[in-house]
Amino acid sequence: MPLIQVFTSQANVDAARSEALLRELSSTLARELDKPEAYVMTCLVPELRMTFAGTSAPACYARLTNLGEFSEADTARLSALLCRSLSQGLGIPLARIYLEFQNPEPHLWAFDGETFA
Repeated sequence: MPLIQVFTSQANVDAARSEALLRELSSTLARELDKPEAYVMTCLVPELRMTFAGTSAPACYARLTNLGEFSEADTARLSALLCRSLSQGLGIPLARIYLEFQNPEPHLWAFDGETFA
């Protein structure tokens, strides 16, 4: 159910580094959202053309989608954890990372040919 999509302009993310980041994000989401890791999906799209604050210095936009409501405490905690992982894993300053939280209705999310409704 949880999906984190990571889009970055960082170009020098080698396979081992990206694999480590994706595994860390997966285990963090499973633990913090109390979901089986078997349902967590991570995605990294490197080397995008992006600007942030008027420059093309390395930046990152990540979107976390999950069924269920995010409280303010949830988003504060997850923002700190996930942005720190993204910053360290991609070598991008925290001030150049945006993180968006989404929580679709169960009928708008499907797995194995069926929705979660």
